[in-house]
Amino acid sequence: METILSPSPNLQRYGITEKKKAELDFIKNQVVDATAIVQQQQTIVNSLNEKATRYQGYLLVSESNRSHTLSNKNLIDQVVQNAYDLALNSENAFSKTATATQDSKRVSIWISDLISKLIYSVEIINKLSNLVIRKKALNPLISDDLITRINTAGTDANNAVALTLVALKSTLAAEASVLESEEAITLETKQAAKLYFTLTNNKSLDATLPAPSPSDSSIRGLIYNAYKNAQIAYEKANTANDETGRQLVIATSNLSKAQIKLQSLQSSLAAATAAAYAS
Repeated sequence: METILSPSPNLQRYGITEKKKAELDFIKNQVVDATAIVQQQQTIVNSLNEKATRYQGYLLVSESNRSHTLSNKNLIDQVVQNAYDLALNSENAFSKTATATQDSKRVSIWISDLISKLIYSVEIINKLSNLVIRKKALNPLISDDLITRINTAGTDANNAVALTLVALKSTLAAEASVLESEEAITLETKQAAKLYFTLTNNKSLDATLPAPSPSDSSIRGLIYNAYKNAQIAYEKANTANDETGRQLVIATSNLSKAQIKLQSLQSSLAAATAAAYAS
């Protein structure tokens, strides 16, 4: 009968030790890999935190720029409206002043014509008065009241000429004042139109202006385009900030999972190590 040899106790103990050692090495390798993953995820989280901080700063700056350029845009709209009102009122004032100048000239001509007629009337009355006086000397029957009335008419006519001359003087003074006003309002109208053109690049007065083109070099165009660019920069910064935040949430979640897995492997390694030494 053949005798079957059983392994010696030392060899059996040695085999169990190697098995446990292999199990421990396997778990240790998993811990090393998990640690590397945690470190990698931590690096990503740290990088994204720094990136998020920068992008939040960019967002705050771009939001401030957008707010300032919006305020400037609203302000230039008010300034353009005021310039429009000034130019329009200046044109209306110029038109009315020109009409007043023409009216003053017509009044002056009319009064001059009236004075000429009054002077002619005075000459006729004087001639009539002299004629009546000569007739009175030849014919006593001519009424003294008639002579008195003719003399009164001559005096009234002379007074009318004097008063009309005063009126003409006042009219000429008013005409000169109107002419000065017309010169002033003409200059103001030109300056107001030039101001409106500088602000808008529009030579004609428009109550409602279209949005300026990107190439508009007027003050309004530059301010509008500055606001548009600031709005675009804000939207880009906001998008980048949101995307970085989304990436940070995902990376933080991955780090948390990696840390939990590492802790689990570390606990398994500790338990396996304790069991190996206990056996």
